[in-house]
Amino acid sequence: MTDNNQSSAEYATPNIDPANSGKVDPNEAVARAEEAAKTTSHKNVPDFDDLPIPEDTANLRMGPNLHDGLLALLPLIGVWRGQGQAAHPGEEEFTFGQQIVFTHDGENRIRYESRTWRMDDDGKPVDTPDRREAGWLSIDNDDNIEMTLTHSDGMVEIMYGKPLTERAWQLESASTMVTESGREGMGPGKRLYGLMPNNDLGWVDERLIDGEMRPWLSAQLRRVVG
Repeated sequence: MTDNNQSSAEYATPNIDPANSGKVDPNEAVARAEEAAKTTSHKNVPDFDDLPIPEDTANLRMGPNLHDGLLALLPLIGVWRGQGQAAHPGEEEFTFGQQIVFTHDGENRIRYESRTWRMDDDGKPVDTPDRREAGWLSIDNDDNIEMTLTHSDGMVEIMYGKPLTERAWQLESASTMVTESGREGMGPGKRLYGLMPNNDLGWVDERLIDGEMRPWLSAQLRRVVG
């Protein structure tokens, strides 16, 4: 972490309790997901109905059944929207809006997509798209998580991690590559996702910048689908 001059991105870090690091209880994850989805369970992501294979779904009640191997990641499935704070190297900190989508197609993988947009000084959305991310998540029988991630600003990385509880997951970069036109000074990172007490999704990304781990992105998102 940085020194005592904390940034607003640090203050925005969601309060996720990593206390229980034992093996995930899938039944507990299912029960909590059902309770949290009372107002969003009738919605799903748009799809095409003319493909000969199952469509992606962000709603566990629609489309193909979730693969048994993904039960430890079940609470993430859905569409999430909200706001966050960014502290990019060489830029002033700013507020952004974000949508994160976790979908599956019945196979042992989860598709991930993030879209962001800047917010003005009055907290209103600016209609200019900002950075994007896309990737895939999987988890093995020993609860080892693997994430492949592509960033629109010229970075590709592989992250590995573990569930901390039924409602929190931590990942760390194992391999990071930046293109020639990509963001300079950006190193490997550590990412934490977790459901907060109000069932919002909080997430934090710290990056190795100029030799030390610093808050880079953090957000709090509410479920809108699933």
